[in-house]
Amino acid sequence: MFSIQTSTGRQALRRGLAASALSAMLLGGGAVAAPQAGALDSVTVTVDHAKVVRLPENAQTVIVGNPAIADVSVQRNGVMVVTGKSFGVTNLIALDAGGALLAESLVRVGAASDSILIVQRGLDRESYSCTPACQPAAQLGDAQKYFGEVGAQATSHNTRAMAAGGAAPR
Repeated sequence: MFSIQTSTGRQALRRGLAASALSAMLLGGGAVAAPQAGALDSVTVTVDHAKVVRLPENAQTVIVGNPAIADVSVQRNGVMVVTGKSFGVTNLIALDAGGALLAESLVRVGAASDSILIVQRGLDRESYSCTPACQPAAQLGDAQKYFGEVGAQATSHNTRAMAAGGAAPR
């Protein structure tokens, strides 16, 4: 069990080591230099994608600064799934059972760049997924009319597929 030390030097050392460990885990487990004061490491996630990240040992609570940018789902086996919700940067904090800070990291959520074609029509933007044939793929930042039409079609398609799947014999 983690105990809170009265010495600020020990707390700072523990936090620094825990932050280094989380950074190494978030960045793929590679070697990490000693953390610099005030500098936070980051993990990059694409909007509508998820990334599996190992939690620091003894982590009991995970906090996301802005859940509209990224969401976290903690799993039983010491890992969490970070999902990109919207463009931006937020922070991720891991605490132990006593509420002590184990680690803090930035979460950067960006756009998918692979196979996305952006069509600019004046001020209006439309996105297409070209994998390999180009199809409408509404993305954050697209014109409201286009985004609404593509989203409505996708919702309608999914609703019909789920209804047909529920009526199928098992």
